[in-house]
Amino acid sequence: MFRRLSGIALAGLIGLSSGCGLLPETKDETADWSAQKLYSEARSNLNDGNYGQAVKYYETLEARYPFGKYAQQAQLEIAYAYYKDDEPDSAIAALDRFIKLNPRSPNIDYAYYLKGLVSYNRGLGPVERYLPLDPAERDPGSTLQAFEDFSELVRLYPRSTYAGDAAQRMVYLRNNLAMHELQVAEYYMTRKAYVAAVNRAKYVIENYQRTPAVPGALVLLATAYKHLGLTELSNDALRVLRTNYPDNPGIGEVERLAIEG
Repeated sequence: MFRRLSGIALAGLIGLSSGCGLLPETKDETADWSAQKLYSEARSNLNDGNYGQAVKYYETLEARYPFGKYAQQAQLEIAYAYYKDDEPDSAIAALDRFIKLNPRSPNIDYAYYLKGLVSYNRGLGPVERYLPLDPAERDPGSTLQAFEDFSELVRLYPRSTYAGDAAQRMVYLRNNLAMHELQVAEYYMTRKAYVAAVNRAKYVIENYQRTPAVPGALVLLATAYKHLGLTELSNDALRVLRTNYPDNPGIGEVERLAIEG
């Protein structure tokens, strides 16, 4: 019985494989396309929001015409397609490759700028992108990387068309990083971990000068020192706060704490 069944199965497989040979082969629609046609179709799909299809055409273009006049532009635009398709790792890899292969490209500054945009938007879902959530509450890793990417652009290409916008974004990102550190310090205060709060507040003051987080850090520093019984250090922080931010409401809070203490 076993041999008979095996023979039947074998015959079936032979018939199936023979039948497969009768099926029409799938034709590659792009087989006869020129480099210009591939680029045009990729760009059209990119503009229409068909990012996955655009990537396929760009990849085909690069594979078939690696030294053609459209290859360099395809390398850059595929990174943008990945970015819009929410594939940040692929976008960054494509941009790093473009920068390495085309250091003298007239679009090299845009590649650095796009890296910054990709880094900043990394990990943002639909809710975070469209609702006004506090950016300081985000994981600071992507914010710091974006700051470094924009900083690289401004350093290397200060006259770039994108340098001004990158510099403004750096200010915004730096403020967010400072506020994140301050929020961590405030969390430590709520847990009565005053030494940890002091260290975070000092970090803000020393590393993020001229940001909106500094006066809050000074208030927190003076308060934490007061809870630790370090009156002189608390008064020093309060004096700096009065000198630089005389209208800050935190001054009264620290003074009341001193009276109550």
